[in-house]
Order: sequence, then structure tokens, then C-alpha cells
Amino acid sequence: MKSTVEQLSPTRVKLNVEVPFEELSGEFDRTYKTLAQQIRIPGFRPGKAPAKLIEARVGRDSILAQVVNDALPAKYSQAVTETETNAIGQPEIDLAELVYGEPVTFTAEVDVRPEIELPDYSTLAVEVDAIETDEAAVDEQLEGLRARFGTLTGVERGAENGDFVSIDLAATVDGEPVDEASTEGLSHEVGSGQLIDGLDEALLGLKTGDTKVFTTKLVAGEHSGEDAQVTVTVNSVKERELPELDDEFAQMASEFDTVDELRESTRERVEQSKKLEQANAIRDKVLEELLAKVEIPLPEKVVDDEIEGQQHQIIHALGHDDEQVAKFLEAQGKTREEWDAEAREEAEKSVKTQLLLDAIADQQETEVGQDELTQQILFQAQRYGMQPQEFIQQLQSAGQVGAVYADVRRGKALAGIVSEVGVTDSNGAAVDTTEFFGDNDADDDADADSTDETSEN
Repeated sequence: MKSTVEQLSPTRVKLNVEVPFEELSGEFDRTYKTLAQQIRIPGFRPGKAPAKLIEARVGRDSILAQVVNDALPAKYSQAVTETETNAIGQPEIDLAELVYGEPVTFTAEVDVRPEIELPDYSTLAVEVDAIETDEAAVDEQLEGLRARFGTLTGVERGAENGDFVSIDLAATVDGEPVDEASTEGLSHEVGSGQLIDGLDEALLGLKTGDTKVFTTKLVAGEHSGEDAQVTVTVNSVKERELPELDDEFAQMASEFDTVDELRESTRERVEQSKKLEQANAIRDKVLEELLAKVEIPLPEKVVDDEIEGQQHQIIHALGHDDEQVAKFLEAQGKTREEWDAEAREEAEKSVKTQLLLDAIADQQETEVGQDELTQQILFQAQRYGMQPQEFIQQLQSAGQVGAVYADVRRGKALAGIVSEVGVTDSNGAAVDTTEFFGDNDADDDADADSTDETSEN
């Protein structure tokens, strides 16, 4: 088989492929065996009819077309491998006229990963917010712990923020009931903002048995985006009584003997959480800096596919109903043109990010171990509330294991270069990134020492 590459643009190539007719002999044998099982020819048992009789029954041109159709994916993959083409996305294949006994020729246009010139990472500099001691966050954590051990007590007064109420809701649009926006016996924390707009304000001051009507805009269902009149009825009002924050509480709610020990442990957790937030900010800032400085040609077909994938999920969830899509956009306060423009902007950034991180991973020769891949799969399974084995089966069925591997490799590649970037905080102090991102210089020294020892031996 002969393959040549024609560069159409920095992100697209055309493969010109010629397959000698004799290379298809194996495919012809398999096709004849398959047809022999399917076709009934008098005097021959299933699978035993000679090729000549099958050819006479089906037609030589039809058999050739089937052979080429079956062989094409493998021949395309072979051409990609032989020409070392970094193909991304699906190819557009143009098959020349088939002539029995003559070479099969076809072209395949496909998007490819562009050549990306990466900078010297030591020339990059980013700034992140400094980590400040946050006693308010410590207090908030302790209040949350107290709330977990709080008790609810019924009260006769009107509802206040922080109270828990049991309520019935009944909604109407233009006087017609809306069943999906109505419910009974719903528990709700006043002031939490977890339900519909206007509810918390309507509940303030209401006592058990009180009813109030307010107007809100529905955000889901058949009447999404429309104003509804909602009647709320309060069945009960309860206030939460919190335990005292003392040594007795510390012993009950934690492994510590004193409230001071509990507070110090909470402070350490808050500080570690803020360090992790800062590490995430560093990673994001480094990525933003790279995207701003590096020229990355965009493969348009890949971008278009990304846009279609983003919008298809929403359109499919709305039943491919144009009216529902229009209501969805109205609820978002966007026109279709604005939605399309936002989708393109997000898709272009996503594709640029993937191409950039793949280039860094190739440069750094980043590898992903089985444990790292498994850990990511388990994390995603937990995130989607699925059993790991079930999630793995779905990934395999959808052919997405490779995509998870690529994501892990990209993240690891980005983390691997952070130590080379200059990082300061908003106070002007240098930030030590080794706790979360390691030290490439130390790794290089270790590799060098290992090489020296090997040479001496």
C-alpha cells in the first residue's frame, strides 16, 4: 500500500492512498465465507457454495464494493500510522471509481494536531491571591458542625431566616394549575434560597396555618420562563437550637477533648483547604498565561464537532422541540445567535486547551500509570453517583476510556511544568509550588545521579 500526505492547512491534511488489488485477497476470502453462509444455492450446504457461483448470484461489482467498504477503515488507519499523521476527528473519505482487478485508491481529508511552539516556561510569571488567616472561615466551619448536632423545636411565632418550615405549594399560570410546580409537606430552611425565587421573602413572618400568594418565574417544565402565582401554606415552624461550643461539645462531636484543640484542628483544615484553592488558582493562571502567549491554529471541523456536542446535549434533553429550545433561551436571557456565539467561544477555548496540553505532554514525555487512571475513573464514578464497575462499563461501551486517559495525561503535564513558572502572591511574596506540584529540578537531578551511577557501574 502506498500513502502520501498533502498539507492543506496547518490543521488539515489530505491522505492519498493506493491499495494494490492483491492486498485485498484476505478480505475477499472473508466476504465469500460470509456470503456463503447467507446465500442458499441448490445442491450446496450452507457455507459450501463455490466463490464463482456466489459471484454469479451476487455480482462481482457488488462483492468488490462490500470488500472495499469492509477494508476501508483498516486501510485508512494503516495510512495514518505509516505517514505518522496526528489525526484528530473523523476523516472525510472520497473513494475513486472501483474497477475489479485494479488498485483501489481513495483520499481522506482529516484534521491534525498543529505544530505548536512552546515557550520557555521560566519566562512565565503569574500572581495569585495570598493565603490569609481566616478566623471567619474557622467560625463558619464550627457553626456548621454545631448545626449538625442541633435540635429542632416547634415555635408559635412567625418564621425567621434559619427556621425550618413544612410547607405546601400550589402554582397556577393564567389561572390553570401547574402540577409539576405543586407539592405538599415539603421541608425547607427559610433564607437558604434553595427553592423558587420569592419563596423565602414570602415565608418571613408567616405562622403555622398561614397562607400567602406570591409571583415567581418558573425555570423548568412546560411553563418554563412564564410567571406563575404560587400559594404557600405553612404547616409548621421550627427553630434550630445549637449546642454550646465548649469542651463537652468537642468531645461529643470530634476526637478532641477540648474546644481549643477542635478549633486548632479546624483552623489547620481551613488553611489546607485555602492552600489547595491557591494551588488550583496557580494551575488555572498558568494555563491562562500559556493560552494567551502561545499561537494555536484551530482545526475548524473539530471546533464545529465540539459545538454540536455541547448544544446537542441540551437540545436532546428538550426533546428536539424548537418551542422548548426557544423557552430555554428566553429563560437564559439569550438569543439563538448569542447562544451560538457563546458555544463557539467555549468550544474554541476547549479545543485550544486540549491541543496545548497534548503538546506539553508530548514535550515532557508524560506517562500515565494504571493507578492514576483508575483513581480518576473512581473519582468520576463517585461524582456521578455510580458504582465504579458500572461506570467503567459505560466508559468502555462509549469508547471513552481513552478520553479519560487523555484528560489525566493533560492534567499531569500541566502540573509538571508549574514548578518552572514564577509564582508570586498578591503580597509580592514568592509561592513555593512544590507541595502540590513537585519539583522538576529535583527530579532532573535524581535522574542525572541515576545516570551517573549507571555509567560508573
